[in-house]
Amino acid sequence: MAAKSTLALPGHTCIPDDRRSGPRMPHQILAPEEDADLQRVASWLVDADATTKIREAVDDAIRYVLDGARTWRFALTDSRVDSDERSTVGTKLQYHVIEELGLVKEPPLDTSIVGIPVEIKGTVRRNWMIPREGQCEITLMIQIDADQHRFRAFLMRTHRAWLTGIKGNRDLKRTIQKAALDRFALSIVEWTPLPSEPLRQLTAEQLAIVFGKQGQARRLTALFGYLPETVIPRPTIETVCAKNQDPMRRARQAKEQVLQQHGLVILVGKWQGERELAKRLGFDLGTSSWVAVPKWKIEPEYMVEGREASLC
Repeated sequence: MAAKSTLALPGHTCIPDDRRSGPRMPHQILAPEEDADLQRVASWLVDADATTKIREAVDDAIRYVLDGARTWRFALTDSRVDSDERSTVGTKLQYHVIEELGLVKEPPLDTSIVGIPVEIKGTVRRNWMIPREGQCEITLMIQIDADQHRFRAFLMRTHRAWLTGIKGNRDLKRTIQKAALDRFALSIVEWTPLPSEPLRQLTAEQLAIVFGKQGQARRLTALFGYLPETVIPRPTIETVCAKNQDPMRRARQAKEQVLQQHGLVILVGKWQGERELAKRLGFDLGTSSWVAVPKWKIEPEYMVEGREASLC
């Protein structure tokens, strides 16, 4: 039986693997609270509202890979999403994180924060694959839980001494020892829900109708009828109308049917008056989301003759 490995502690010497850019010298492991560069990057992320921005980046990366407007897929757990596509989420994620945080893609790693090189790694699994270039460097690590539709993020100096394996995988990437992650990674974002995907709320029977063979307007009418007072993002509408032209036009055509069949008035974020009305009713539509609200909840001044038609 193999001997259980001992966790390297602060004060121990770390010897990195050779990397393409050249050898990195052995060095002493510092405790996270004593690692000045690690603390500077962590402080910057907190000040930059990392939770909100990383949340948007993760959502964008997932939607990019799912490509709902062409595939009808709206969840990474969909059986039609293969393992290679799931792995692609992590690759796309680094670019979305860089964009959301207002950073730039630059060597020697993925980006720099306050002048300090930072690696960005995403995973839909339980661990991260750290390349040779990322050994002993500061790494922003984002984990996506597809089943629970949530994410979290850590910041860690990924010392070689805290990575597993003798040879690594075929690309010489290594995973992080769980004990090291638990003890030496800084939590940047605790488990946080991702932006809602309304289609995840529907039953199998409801999804069969929303993605059925009837026309777009009828399917969208069913969608809004099933999800009253639920903010529907534009990508959700595009997913329901996948492979069809001008889904927003079809959604507008469905407004009258939604009112007649379900007694719901659709408000659209694109229009300022409707956006402001939705906000007073407690819905943030931004400039592209939609919501179906019971007609009786619409304020009286919006229901006078000649105004109601503008809302449906």
